[in-house]
Amino acid sequence: MADDSGKQPRHRNLTLLRIVRGIFCLIVLVLSAFVLLVFFGFWPAIGMRTISVHYSRVGISFVFGCWLALWPFWFEKINKTKVVISGDSVPSAKRVLVIANHRTEVDWMYLWDLALRNGCVGSLRYILKSSLMRLPVFGWVFHVMEFIPVERKWDADALKLRQMLGTYQDPQDPLWLVVFPEGTDFTEQKCIRSQKYASENRLPILKNVLLPKTKGFCACLEELRGSLDAVYDITIGYKHHCPSFLDNAFGVDPAEVHMHVRCISVAEIPESENEAASWLMDTFCDKDKLLSDFHSQGHFPREGIERELSMAKCLANFIFVMTLTAICTYLTLFSSIWFKIYVSSVCAFLATATYFNFRPSPIVSL
Repeated sequence: MADDSGKQPRHRNLTLLRIVRGIFCLIVLVLSAFVLLVFFGFWPAIGMRTISVHYSRVGISFVFGCWLALWPFWFEKINKTKVVISGDSVPSAKRVLVIANHRTEVDWMYLWDLALRNGCVGSLRYILKSSLMRLPVFGWVFHVMEFIPVERKWDADALKLRQMLGTYQDPQDPLWLVVFPEGTDFTEQKCIRSQKYASENRLPILKNVLLPKTKGFCACLEELRGSLDAVYDITIGYKHHCPSFLDNAFGVDPAEVHMHVRCISVAEIPESENEAASWLMDTFCDKDKLLSDFHSQGHFPREGIERELSMAKCLANFIFVMTLTAICTYLTLFSSIWFKIYVSSVCAFLATATYFNFRPSPIVSL
């Protein structure tokens, strides 16, 4: 039951209907992100932040939670991708450190399905490669949502990572911080290099995951330990084909996404860096075994622990976001010149703020 993208056929054929539907999906993806950012996300991110960082983050989580909720609806209800969640029942924890394997370029999108089921989709924050911050519109969204960009070189990232993590320590702020300890998505070539390094350094030889990079994980744990409710260890597997971003949009893959969840008390993870690093290495050895069993058996143990998404709630959110997008787009294109001036000004500000990594500090504190 391999899910290697180079060896398995596509689950569905790319028909004309899927092409049209996929193009519509991409237009909606960009346009709704732009509208929600410029008209609704800008004010809590900038205006409200001058009064309260906490309420700014709550507002941002609500706005972009509405946007992120579009995509589990699209994947599961429109594209008919089956999402199967197994393992531990996920409690309604407000502040969580999520560690996951990185099988393909869209793993992070399927974590939205799990977070949405637990009312925390707007709380997701990612550690991501810094080049993604240069994307138009989406780079601005990542900046406003306070994702943490890294160069994937510890000497360059250590200080910046710890500084950013230091701003996340308020236990009242909503936070699901996602870390992919492998540092990159899985390919056979990367796996061979990882195995060679492991052999040379007397580390475990892993077949389905790469050796985890421990320093970033340990830094997250050290900075946030006192404010976290739990750590979620998530193992992601695909049946029968690892999807690309366009596979998702056009609905040709994947057939099924399986996520195995292990909920861990922070107290169970050692405090010393060396012991925490060993714990993470053991965790990835367990992931490797889980994925081997998944490939042979087609499922993870204790599956079906989460309910299906509510069609009514998903549809209501989709109509809400599409209505706001349509109204704001119409006003920008066909209404007063002042709307065009406003949109242009906000875009210029966000592009500049993202480039210089600027966020306003509170003038007064609530």
